[in-house]
Amino acid sequence: MVDFAYVIAGSEATGGAGIQVDLKTFQELGVYGVGTITCIVSFDPKNRWAHRFVPVEPQVIADQIEAATATHDLDVVKVGMLGTPATIDVVADALAAREWRHVVVDPVLICKGQEPGAALDTDTALREKIIPLATVVTPNLFEAQILSGMDEITSVEDLAEAARRIADLGPKYVIAKGGVELPGDDAVDVLFDGTDVTVLAAPKVGSERVSGAGCTLAAAITAELAKGAEVGDAVAFAKEFTTAGINGRVSAHTPFDTVWQGAFVDALEG
Repeated sequence: MVDFAYVIAGSEATGGAGIQVDLKTFQELGVYGVGTITCIVSFDPKNRWAHRFVPVEPQVIADQIEAATATHDLDVVKVGMLGTPATIDVVADALAAREWRHVVVDPVLICKGQEPGAALDTDTALREKIIPLATVVTPNLFEAQILSGMDEITSVEDLAEAARRIADLGPKYVIAKGGVELPGDDAVDVLFDGTDVTVLAAPKVGSERVSGAGCTLAAAITAELAKGAEVGDAVAFAKEFTTAGINGRVSAHTPFDTVWQGAFVDALEG
């Protein structure tokens, strides 16, 4: 039997983030990936690799969702970058119209190609219309601070408190990611299940963020849930998978490296 995982997210042309990463992760983990594109982000190599952001028309997004859900029996979905309030409305309506076994939300709050005012409207819509539908939400340190309303997050205890506050928005589980920005030798994530906090730690790999790490983690969680894993087990495995991908990072002409989704399997075969 083939397991299916669905993703609704933006396209990132270099292959280092967005739906390209999601589908690669699904394939590496043995699930059949289906995707709907919400926006197109392309870095501008002539302008210090700044983001160029182009939203997809809401009706085109709705058409993609209709086609995907009519073709396959999809019940596990990852939601990545949405980008505009209009997109969020379309996706929220589509999610609410069906029964989902799991909804994984990677709450991308800001794209650098957006105007600040538009980004704020998008953040508010995401908080109100998408996050409450989530089984699991996976904010990074910046997103956790914004969503929790905390002034700063500088410790594991702060990260856990942020996860508790975000859970009040409606998701069943919150995994707040400390990454390389949280002080300490380890990259620490915390999982809050509504009652208990579980700390997941791995030694930091360098001191710079690696593009695609957040996408990879959320996609790996989605793939494992699609195969029937419990949330805690899916999150723990996704942490291992992503850490391997950061260790096996891919360098390019960009001023940042990207996660290699094949690194986990490469390590097993080695």
